[in-house]
Amino acid sequence: MEKHDDIRGLADKVCFQLNDTHPTVTVPELMRILLDEYNLEWEDAWEVTSKACAYTNHTIMSEALEKWPLELFSRLLPRIYQITEEINRRFLLKIQEKYPGDMEKVRKMAIIYDGQVKMANLAIVAGFSVNGVARLHTEILKNQELADFYQMMPKKFNNKTNGITQRRFLLHGNPKLAAWVTEKIGDGWITDLSKMDKLSVFLDDEKSQQEFMSIKYQNKVRLAEYIKNHNGIEVDPKSIFDVQVKRLHEYKRQLLNILHIMHLYNQLKKNPSMSFYPRTFIFGAKASAGYRRAKAIIKLINSVGDVINNDTSIKGKIKVVFIENYRVSNAELIFAAADVSEQISTASKEASGTGNMKFMLNGAPTLGTMDGANVEIVEEVGQENAFIFGLSSQEVIDFEHNGQYDPKNIYNMDGDIRAVLTQLIDGTYSRQDPELFRELYNSLLERDGGTPADQYFILKDFRSYEEAQKEVEKAYRNEKKWAKMAMTQVAKVGKFSSDRTIQEYVDDIWHLDKVTVR
Repeated sequence: MEKHDDIRGLADKVCFQLNDTHPTVTVPELMRILLDEYNLEWEDAWEVTSKACAYTNHTIMSEALEKWPLELFSRLLPRIYQITEEINRRFLLKIQEKYPGDMEKVRKMAIIYDGQVKMANLAIVAGFSVNGVARLHTEILKNQELADFYQMMPKKFNNKTNGITQRRFLLHGNPKLAAWVTEKIGDGWITDLSKMDKLSVFLDDEKSQQEFMSIKYQNKVRLAEYIKNHNGIEVDPKSIFDVQVKRLHEYKRQLLNILHIMHLYNQLKKNPSMSFYPRTFIFGAKASAGYRRAKAIIKLINSVGDVINNDTSIKGKIKVVFIENYRVSNAELIFAAADVSEQISTASKEASGTGNMKFMLNGAPTLGTMDGANVEIVEEVGQENAFIFGLSSQEVIDFEHNGQYDPKNIYNMDGDIRAVLTQLIDGTYSRQDPELFRELYNSLLERDGGTPADQYFILKDFRSYEEAQKEVEKAYRNEKKWAKMAMTQVAKVGKFSSDRTIQEYVDDIWHLDKVTVR
């Protein structure tokens, strides 16, 4: 009995933070240890487990909410499956008690249903805390994706907006800017990022603006040298460095970015003398091994780059660079050099993002949708210091529910968009195989089984994105205005330190005592 009491006591001192659905087998495995090795009764084992497990949801994308085939799960993990089945049985009784006869609740909330084991449902049922990673994301979880769970157990749900470490992505990654910040406000920002707000007094100071933009230019020269050495492409550090680096996924809309570049190229070809500030578009991304369409987008980016970069008639006004093997070491060079931070996911789809924060830390204004942590970034810097476009998250959700969006209407009515899409299938960027990008073309215009055409609203947001890009160019031409915008990002980044995020986990979920190291 003393042994059992010790175990129960430990439940108040130990927390297993389930970082997305991947480690959710923790729940039945902990139950197995308590039941089989410590001989606790089910109720006691469940009390310990449900006090010791907490769940962080990192995405609403269904493919990341793991569902395992029941046959595979039960064959490979027979005892774990037995325990999971019992957890499910007991939870279904609670659903039936609270919502008698409501089989729709059972369908959505059951841990085992329709031949699948739903790991997110298991994590929610077992965890004492369920958190999202940006305020908008958490609200979408509560009101949309996990609404049934929230209605049944609202006290479990909370938000912990993601953060980044300034010690890696500024102090180490951008030493020139780090030294400048320390010269201006001291080094307290290294351990307390909120101190960055002290830079606000320098935002209108012309000397400080010039110093800041000189550092940005030096970092652009550094990245240009890296690109020349690794890609064999010469880019102009005086051009606007417009950057989108992140995982390649359709909802992140790298496709929108490259389609717009194709459109800009078409405009330049039609009117070579048009007013146009030179742009260097920089991509970095990796696609998961089996994600064919994501790999097609990477191929398109590189194919468009091959054509544009070698067209001397546009006099280097557009360059397209895809940085291979995107990773932290080259990310440091990229963030430090970026002028524009592309955060253009379909509103409601990005849980948080941390690249947006790393760009902000290094002085790149956000060009993006009101999605994920972009919402909170805009709150900090002010709408006038960001370039926001596109549908809102609620508008996207409404379109998804009512099915009233038809991208063919846009295709038929907008000649510029039609011209860009036609270039996907006429060999402009794939002379050897004109059908190479047919799947991308079809995805924008044709329904594929249960997947609607243009499910991420690329064509719907295209013109709004184009207008935002025009605003970027207009702002960049005003040197003082741009310098102030860029410096504002750094001054207002204080909220987005991982130190703050971790402290919120400590205070609200883990309830740890602070240890002072002498």
